[in-house]
Amino acid sequence: VRRTFELARRNTEVWELNQDIEVLAGLVEELPADQPRRAELVVALNAAMDAVDPRDVAGTAPAARAALAGVLARPANASAHRVVATGHAHIDSAWLWPVRETVRKCARTFANVIALTEQHPDLVFSCSSAQQYAWVKQYYPELWDRLKQKVAEGRFVPVGGMWVESDTNMPGSEALARQFIHGKGFFLRKFGYEPLDVWLPDSFGYTGALPQVAVAAGSRWFLTQKMSWNETNVLPHHTFWWEGIDGTRIFTHLPPVDTYNSRLAAFELAKAERQYAEQGHSNVSLVPFGYGDGGGGPNREMVAKAHRTADLEGSPKVRIGNPTEFFTEAEAELAHPHTWSGEMYLETHRGTYTSQLRTKQGNRRSEHLLREAELWATTANVRVGLEYPTDELRQVWETVLLQQFHDILPGSSIAWVHREAEANYARVADTLERIIERSLAA
Repeated sequence: VRRTFELARRNTEVWELNQDIEVLAGLVEELPADQPRRAELVVALNAAMDAVDPRDVAGTAPAARAALAGVLARPANASAHRVVATGHAHIDSAWLWPVRETVRKCARTFANVIALTEQHPDLVFSCSSAQQYAWVKQYYPELWDRLKQKVAEGRFVPVGGMWVESDTNMPGSEALARQFIHGKGFFLRKFGYEPLDVWLPDSFGYTGALPQVAVAAGSRWFLTQKMSWNETNVLPHHTFWWEGIDGTRIFTHLPPVDTYNSRLAAFELAKAERQYAEQGHSNVSLVPFGYGDGGGGPNREMVAKAHRTADLEGSPKVRIGNPTEFFTEAEAELAHPHTWSGEMYLETHRGTYTSQLRTKQGNRRSEHLLREAELWATTANVRVGLEYPTDELRQVWETVLLQQFHDILPGSSIAWVHREAEANYARVADTLERIIERSLAA
């Protein structure tokens, strides 16, 4: 097999022209046919095409860009929807691939994002799941050092505060609490930073107990995207109070863009503006942008779109920022949010409550054994001074928490993932039974 690679030199002026055309042509598709702004854009795009000589694209690109400069400079309407765009790469900790491939996906994506932040000083990347940071620290120490620097600069932002983006319906309450204890604990130890948002865009519905757990863990805000997938009953709000079964409330946002993998295309921005349910009371929403699941996160084309739509007539106003900036602005703007009480039930993926029985049994057995091991290890420590197995129990908890990820515990991954999960649960049981026996003997 002959293998080759090709090198190409990018002509910056031609590339910039392409970005101008993509943004304006996308806007033409979204504007009503009878709008003067649409006609103005069509005329400008035609003039740009006339200015380009196919035999000398590089030489004539500046003239084509000049034909578009005027329409690109027209500011957005005062009432235009405002978008806080945050770089993102939703990486499932396992799904159509095993966990070991996720480790590599994280490394490739994080390296790409860090390089992009060095080229674009305004880019901010929001990344959840302490587990994924821990993998980079363990397997890619040089990348970890670069990542820590970007976190310190506020360019690489830990979000969510959980060990993984967990399922929230099948784990026990103690396990949900430990998701925050281990997640926030990792971020505080390694970065001196505590995320105040709960970032669960893709989990399969949300227990009515979660607001209480999240607020008890010190979180202020909640983000989900998955509820836009409902088959019949559409969630009637995008920014609202979510009230748990005990009355605890958490400020919640469901991005009206309906995706956590946006490319900041014109149709996506128009959708966010058109669908936003709180119009008239608030006018700002969050858009996570970037390719997920190993696709590398945001790229230079997406950043170029953000820059061109920062203040562009006919488009929402886009600015790159982080979730804290968005939630702070949204809270200040929306004086009287509506309230959604109780569970947020997802009408799709309902088969996940019955699939992969052995994975679900392994999780529940592990939770019970962890309670017993911690109880007897604590008793042995207090009564006879036996050393508490801190490191062993931490490692076990992190294994169990990882496997509560929303494509592992629900049974929605490939068979390879679930074979590994069952083997991990067997090792967890062996470790915990040894701790219990040792403690009881002491």
